[in-house]
Amino acid sequence: MKRDLEIDLLRSFVAVSTHLNFTQAANAIGRTQSAVSLQIKRLEEIVGKGLFERSRQSVVMTHAGETLLVYANRILTMNDAALSHIQRPEAAGVVRIGAPDDYVTFLLPPILSAINKEYPRLQLEVICDNTCDLLPQLGNGSLDIVVATHPMNSVAGEIARYEPLHWVAAPDYVDDPTKPLSLVLFPTGCVCRQIALDALKRIERPWHVAYSTRSIGLMEKAILENSGVSMMEASVIPDSLKIIDRQKGFPPPANVAISVHRQGAGESHVSLVANYLLEKLAIPNREI
Repeated sequence: MKRDLEIDLLRSFVAVSTHLNFTQAANAIGRTQSAVSLQIKRLEEIVGKGLFERSRQSVVMTHAGETLLVYANRILTMNDAALSHIQRPEAAGVVRIGAPDDYVTFLLPPILSAINKEYPRLQLEVICDNTCDLLPQLGNGSLDIVVATHPMNSVAGEIARYEPLHWVAAPDYVDDPTKPLSLVLFPTGCVCRQIALDALKRIERPWHVAYSTRSIGLMEKAILENSGVSMMEASVIPDSLKIIDRQKGFPPPANVAISVHRQGAGESHVSLVANYLLEKLAIPNREI
């Protein structure tokens, strides 16, 4: 007896095949690891073959898994396209989005512009602040969606992608290890700020925060004009700055997770925007 492939199972399958890690796949689609494992088991029962070979050290796709992945991607694409086409005429309402200033400056403009063109009846309102200040507003109903940054040891929300951090400075910057490092950072509560300070504390390098601002534009100006140093995510580094990770005295930077948070199940137009953000943020430096 033939059985139908279920969309939810295929989404979990694609997530696992992308990350080759059940925990990361679960985080990416906003489910628990045990739920994803059960979904993969159910999908394997439907197709009658194993899709992954699992051990404590690794997850590897089987030949059947590689074959199914081709069709799974096609099915999900057609499913999403059908829903988008059907929902488009009805997508209307206000969607309040919170995001850090650097995301609003570099990451979100092309995405929000594309949403406005595709869904002209939607009204998008954007609020800039630190992640730690935005998430409570999601909880109390002041915001519908938050695009947030999380350290790797405290990932939350639906993960869009993992992003590398870099130490940055002016093109003519020359480090003087005998002097305290002059830092230009986002205010207290910013994930990148805390990661930078923790890294410098580990190597016991003296520092002081010369400038603290939520504005990425003011940060850029302070770095260029005052020989400051900062830590930024790869996709939001202004072209005027240079990466100085390899210089002596700068600890190797970590990665962070860019996540999308939404309020509960959310109304249909809010879910549409949240899903759109997840899709477009998933691929760095993509032209929308």
